[in-house]
Amino acid sequence: MSRVLVTGGASGLGAALVQRFVADGHKVLCTDVAAEVPGHGATEYRQLNVRDAADWDAAVAWCEENWGGLDILVNNAGIATGGRIDVESLDEWDRVVDINLMGVVRGCRAFTPMFKRQRSGHFVNTASAAGLVHPPMMSSYNTVKAGVVALSETLSHELSPYGVSVSVVCPSFFRTNLADSIQGDDTEMGATARKLIEKSPRTADDIAAKVIAGVKKRQFLIIPDRPALIAWRTKRFARPLYDRQMRKIAARARERGEATGPAADGTGADGTGAGGSTGASSVPTAGER
Repeated sequence: MSRVLVTGGASGLGAALVQRFVADGHKVLCTDVAAEVPGHGATEYRQLNVRDAADWDAAVAWCEENWGGLDILVNNAGIATGGRIDVESLDEWDRVVDINLMGVVRGCRAFTPMFKRQRSGHFVNTASAAGLVHPPMMSSYNTVKAGVVALSETLSHELSPYGVSVSVVCPSFFRTNLADSIQGDDTEMGATARKLIEKSPRTADDIAAKVIAGVKKRQFLIIPDRPALIAWRTKRFARPLYDRQMRKIAARARERGEATGPAADGTGADGTGAGGSTGASSVPTAGER
């Protein structure tokens, strides 16, 4: 029986992972930014904002005091965001970097001393297929998810002498409640993302099952669905084809934008758009939460 902490565990992939770990008989601490989440299904629940270093310190202390340590940290919490480079605000860039990349950095940094002392531990970092392949109109999301992949690879080597394992999870679109919360400046991208999420045949539980199987094998790169695997292999082994596909995506997006006119991106005179300070529209490719 392992001791597991899952961030962003209140919904989406996080909730599916919590339920899977509990069903397998593990102790699970579900965390999320909300103060209370009824029916989370875990053995324990704590509020944890991945942007707050003090919350991370408190989580480490809780694990030490109540469980005597931790075996698996699942850095899953995050937001889905993206948009065209001239539409997505710099404030939104700051937000997605702070949550999706620095949230993982804070988690790994907080628990590494414990894992080193234990001479054991496993970081499971939720990235995305967007961390491996980089479609147009998703520059911020692609950037942070590629950063999570790079961080994970670095730590897998750096911490191996201490018996610490690292896995990075890179799914493509799957059905999740994030489809209900897409908003922001780039309304065209938001609508596209919503369609891709809703039409996906894969559920969060489907992805969670593959993740758990990979974690049991201490597999580094977990690509839990066929579309993500095909895209990654196409980029690696058929780069000209991959580049043509990416250019076609960009060309189609341009045609749609020209057909609907300048108002298609929802921006106003100040460039904030209907989403105000929330920045560009959410464009999930991983459905982390």
